[in-house]
Amino acid sequence: MYRRILVPIDGSVTAQRGLQEALGLAKACDASLVLLHVVEAYPMMMEMATATTWEQVTSDLRAHGQRVLEQAHQAAQAAGVASEARLEDAAASRVCDVVVGQARERRCDLIVMGTHGRRGVAHALVGSDAERVIRMSPVPVLLVRAPDSA
Repeated sequence: MYRRILVPIDGSVTAQRGLQEALGLAKACDASLVLLHVVEAYPMMMEMATATTWEQVTSDLRAHGQRVLEQAHQAAQAAGVASEARLEDAAASRVCDVVVGQARERRCDLIVMGTHGRRGVAHALVGSDAERVIRMSPVPVLLVRAPDSA
């Protein structure tokens, strides 16, 4: 059914839930995972930071991404699921653009990702990369909701 599953991860609880769902699907379908962490550019921070500070910030963001990917790769190994890790920069684009681009480039046939499920003002202000992935994706997308905060 599915052979390559793209799993965007950012280290959040929500992304972890998406990863766990993807691991179960991959195991059931004998599929492999493409683990993706996108380093977001922060243009406003860049305008306020010195070049040295900006280099340190981006270096720290990339190091965080590497740690997130390594943890996800270890979880895949423990589950007996093949995986490859991708650390990509958003540069001038949004995270959703990178996710959809990687799904195409890596020839994935499913995207599994966590969603924070923002509504109302938070959704209007922040927007939803998950929603944009659904709209732009050339393949099916499975969204895994964040745990209820009750």
